Amino acid sequence: MVEIDPTEHEIADLGPKIKDIEDADELREMLALEEDGEDRVPVKTLIEDRIEKLEADDEEVDPDEIELAELTVADLANLVRDIEDVDVLEDLLDREKAGKDRKTAKDRIESQIEAITGGDDEGGEELEYVPPEEKHPDLDHPTADKQWVEGLDGGEYRDMWVYCETQHGELIDVSREMLGKARELMDEYNEEYDESEKVVAVLIGDDVADLTDEVAAYGADQILYHEDPRLERFTHKAYTEAFVDMARAGGQLAAEGMEDVDWKEYDEPRYTVFPATNNGRDLSALVQGELDSGLASDCSGLYIENAMISNPAKTGVPGDSKEFERILHMKRPDFSGFEYSTILCIDKPFRDFHPQGASVIPGSFEIPEADEEREAEVIEHEMDLPEKWLAVEVTDYDALDSGVDLTGHDVVVAMGRGIGTSPTEGIELGLDLVEAFDDAAFGLSRGVITSSYSFEGHVEQYIGEDRQIGESGQVVEPDVYIAAGISGAIQHKVGMDEADTIIAINTDPDADIRGFSDYYIQGDLFEVLPRLIRAVEDGDLATAVAEASDD
Repeated sequence: MVEIDPTEHEIADLGPKIKDIEDADELREMLALEEDGEDRVPVKTLIEDRIEKLEADDEEVDPDEIELAELTVADLANLVRDIEDVDVLEDLLDREKAGKDRKTAKDRIESQIEAITGGDDEGGEELEYVPPEEKHPDLDHPTADKQWVEGLDGGEYRDMWVYCETQHGELIDVSREMLGKARELMDEYNEEYDESEKVVAVLIGDDVADLTDEVAAYGADQILYHEDPRLERFTHKAYTEAFVDMARAGGQLAAEGMEDVDWKEYDEPRYTVFPATNNGRDLSALVQGELDSGLASDCSGLYIENAMISNPAKTGVPGDSKEFERILHMKRPDFSGFEYSTILCIDKPFRDFHPQGASVIPGSFEIPEADEEREAEVIEHEMDLPEKWLAVEVTDYDALDSGVDLTGHDVVVAMGRGIGTSPTEGIELGLDLVEAFDDAAFGLSRGVITSSYSFEGHVEQYIGEDRQIGESGQVVEPDVYIAAGISGAIQHKVGMDEADTIIAINTDPDADIRGFSDYYIQGDLFEVLPRLIRAVEDGDLATAVAEASDD
């Protein structure tokens, strides 16, 4: 007996439930129940698509038999990523050259070959360290006088540090999200590696000590705060220096003139996490640069696992593979067309890349439930901030409106450049559809906001960056996401592809958004939206969508 009887659920409820089912036979039983019951076309399509995906995932692909011309570069990259046989890879490379001869496809295959063989290096000999100024005597080395650029001898790294950004004296939501995610990650980490490492929250600003109880409630074990009336607003140099001073306090560096403290015995954090906000992006890059490490920016997923690496630049021995432990895997959108990439920040011989750093797109994680009883160790960081670090003084400013929060709604209606023939009417139709639902919000693609459209009347107030959905805007996860006239660029997909059900309306049969929509209506939004509005008002959206998509 199946756990879910589809005839007992509306399609909006079924979407997220079906995506979690991993048994194709169970799905077939559900399909039979639906066919014997209400026999709804959209529901059957949803189940059949899930069955097809599961069975496609189960099929083992034979690289020797696959037709390369039928693969996209993204498909080919995914294929070669798991191939460790150089002969198989070289055969694929020869076949690609004899076929479509795509440069990006060949680059992917050659990169995998080089990762396995170590490129031109032979003999399996360990790499020998040569200082940069000796290896490249003809180059000027601006980092030659940086005392931190080489790895510490036996450096010790611990804990996950979370920069908690504030606005107007309050934590912003993404700070709460990151604390919850960090708590989850470090609980799993401590269990996996039998450690007792902490979530360390960092607060910098004016009157931030008042927020320590709230930060503890969201998951911090230890809270470091630096308070100064001059830091009421974010300033690059002072915030960076304060954070870096905290990160380098104690450990080996205390013997070299850095501050010795009793709250930290290790050298630097193992991981650092920042919000991918305007200020957070700046601070994360500056801090990681000062700490001589890397940064994966604008991430939407984080997890910690070991990683097997064969690149000799990391292993130190050509042709060998090495397992690196406790690596933060940082998932982020990839603008080369491969949807997502996972970034790893891994040490290499003679050089440490710690902390492993990431900035997180707001809305990527759930805000956890606060535990008001939770306690944390609170430490006030003391450091003199020279006036030259605060050279810019804000004498007057206008406070912008707090903006529009598109998260937490059952439905989000988003409009794109498809409104171009009549922008005011297009926005009005979108607003009318929002009004027809009980709990809906109105959003926009970046293309509308950056366009030169002329809007009339009351709709002009709805055209602002605070309604933008996407990588540089808000991330939403509604039950239903309706995208009208949106092509589906990867930047926009980042902001909405976690929606349970995605309904797209577009005149282009090959629009990118079609590939990740549950329902695709090929048509003019000026004709389709009025039908959807009437259907919602009549309580029959599912039928209207099915009919429109069939049309």
